[in-house]
Amino acid sequence: MYFLLFYKTVDNYIERRAPFRAEHLKMAQAAADDGQLIMGGALADPADGAVLVFRADGPQVAEAFAKNDPYVQNGLISEWSVRPWTVVIGGEV
Repeated sequence: MYFLLFYKTVDNYIERRAPFRAEHLKMAQAAADDGQLIMGGALADPADGAVLVFRADGPQVAEAFAKNDPYVQNGLISEWSVRPWTVVIGGEV
């Protein structure tokens, strides 16, 4: 099953993320290496959010990622949510 993690970012997120970016990317790469994080990235024009796609048995994996993400812990994410995603074309259904 797939889950989408939606992030809403604070103003000046791009500039403010620099001190936490390496740790965030390391965490994301570890989740990808484990097969949990399928893809993720920031939204552009405007850069006001991000979306990460997880494959797991339940939403807990995506929720745990958000709770432990240095971007969340350091106030760069003003709001986050996880939603199940029913994939009908592409991916491994």
